[in-house]
Order: sequence, then structure tokens, then C-alpha cells
Amino acid sequence: MSRTEFERKILHGLALEWENALYLLDSKYRKSIRLPAFSLKDMRRRLGYWSGDKNEICINREFALSRNWDSVRRILLHEMAHQLAEQVFGAQTETPHGPLFRKVCYLLRADYRASEEYMPDEGNSGMMGRIKKLFALAESSNRNEAESAMRKAHELAAKYNIEILARNTARNFISVFAGAPGLRHPREEYFLAQLLRDFYFVWTIWVPAYVIEKQKMGRVLELSGTPDNISIASYVYDFIRRYIDNRWTEYNSLNLLNRYRKTDFASGIVRGFASKLKSDRKIKSLPGSALIKVGDPLLKEYAQYRYPRTVSISRKGSSCSANILQDGINIGKELVISKGITKSGGSTRFLLECGD
Repeated sequence: MSRTEFERKILHGLALEWENALYLLDSKYRKSIRLPAFSLKDMRRRLGYWSGDKNEICINREFALSRNWDSVRRILLHEMAHQLAEQVFGAQTETPHGPLFRKVCYLLRADYRASEEYMPDEGNSGMMGRIKKLFALAESSNRNEAESAMRKAHELAAKYNIEILARNTARNFISVFAGAPGLRHPREEYFLAQLLRDFYFVWTIWVPAYVIEKQKMGRVLELSGTPDNISIASYVYDFIRRYIDNRWTEYNSLNLLNRYRKTDFASGIVRGFASKLKSDRKIKSLPGSALIKVGDPLLKEYAQYRYPRTVSISRKGSSCSANILQDGINIGKELVISKGITKSGGSTRFLLECGD
């Protein structure tokens, strides 16, 4: 794909995402805002800007070409908030990021800080440092040591969240994409989303998002939670997906099995790992089980604000190879989360670094 063609697809995506964001607004606001022009321009410092004179939203070209869609969309919503503040609320006389602008960001579920060189905070607490070290220990060739290190990492995360809930500590929530937007997602992705919600203290939901390759709106898994919990859950998500791909390559070395059978195998791995985590919690009487049953009321409140119009979609069952599923379950019960994924320089995904 040529650079020109790629830019054209990005601009089309900006227009579709802009229209999708309108549905979060009251109808009286939607009637007053005008569809803007969208452009990509070379800029040294700014990631984007809104021009009222031109009725234009502009995104930094290099940023749009090199970052994932979650990051580009974040900047779009920020600039759309500037547009709404000016065209609907008459904010011309107010400072660019004043109270009225923040109010509009709240209405759009936009990040009022997503400008200039700002990026969402990653988890960086003392707890995170200890968990990184435990994941490093989980690489041990000694099976018992590896299992013990992973179990301690989960116990530490559970204790951390229990203490936050007990003290009602002030907490900031963020939302990030897990994986890439797509028109369709295999069954194991839904199992994985449920596993993250059940065991990693995040809210998971499938949200509309633009699929650049198809030039259509599709869906993507979005995680919401504290920066620390998002960091861990995003890491686990990427680790398990990579683990599935590697084990499937071994399992299907003769290339005799199709994509549907990979879904059976992958779903089994996720289910097997979930049963392992559940079993570990029962053995250790892990306090995190109480937190998961009760839930974080502030996270639930944040999720209700961020996703005011959610619907449940039932998925039809499909034929499944019981033997391949069971093989996946058995392999999943042996899965150990360890270090091994580094953070790409061009990505704003929240991944645990491999260093101490």
C-alpha cells in the first residue's frame, strides 16, 4: 500500500470515527455541530489542532502514520472537543483548555490532556516494579519456581487492589485498546476478554473502531481500569495471544488443521489457564476473589459513564473438535505468565518492560 493510499484511508477513518462519536451527544448538540474537513500535516510539536476558521481538524501526519489507531482516535476526540466547545458552546473567549472545554471532553469521553506530547500514564507504582521482577522469575526453567513466581505476582496484584478498595484510595481510570480493530474476531478473543475481567481487575467491552485495512467500522476490545491494572492486563493479553500462536505452530506443524481448529485449540488454552487461576485462588484463599465478587464501585461507575448505551450480543455456538479443545485446555493449565514482551517504540500500548 502506498503512503498516499494509507493516508487516504486514515482520513476516511477520521470521518467515520467523528460520526460515531456524535452518538454520545444529546440530539440538540448534534444538530449544531458541522462536519469538518480532515487533514494530515507535518508538525514538529503538536499532535493535532482544530481550526474554527477553516472548520478543519488536523492530525500530525507522522503520528497518524506510525501510531496505533487507539492513539490517533484519542487525538481526534480531543480536537473534536475543541470544535464542539467553539461551535456549540461558544468557547471562543475562553482559554483553550479551560472549564468549558473540559466539560465538553466529559460529554465526548475525550481525554482533555491528549495534546502536544502528552500520552496516558502507564502503571509505574512500586507494586508494578515488584510484579515485573516476579514475571522475570517466572522464566525459571524450574517448573515449581516459575509457577510460584507467577502465583505470587497474582497475589500481589490482588492484595494491592484489595487495599485500594478498603481504603477507598483515589484512583484514576483510563481506557485503551487491546489488539487491533477488526470486522470479525475469533471465539477465543471473547474468552480472553472474559478472563481479563475475571482475574485482572479491569473492565472489558467491545467498542466500535475503524478498521483501516477494510475502510469500515468494526470492533475492538477496550480495557478500562487503573494504569497499573491496565498495564498488567494488556501485558497478559499480548502474552497469551503470542503463546497461543507459538503453541499452535508446534501443534499444527504439518499444516493439516484449518483456522476453525485453531479457534478450538486457542479457546481451550484460555479456558485451561482460567481454570488454573481459579484453582490457585482456591488453594491460597486469595483475597482477590472477594474483590472480584464485589467489584470496584468506582470502576463500575466509570464504565457506566464511558459506555452509556451498551447492548448484549449472543454468539451462536459453532461446531467444535472436542479432542483439540481438550488438548488446548491441558496446555493452558501449564501456561506461566513471564517476562518476554518489550514495548515497541512506535506504540502507546501498555506493556510490561523486560528490565528489572
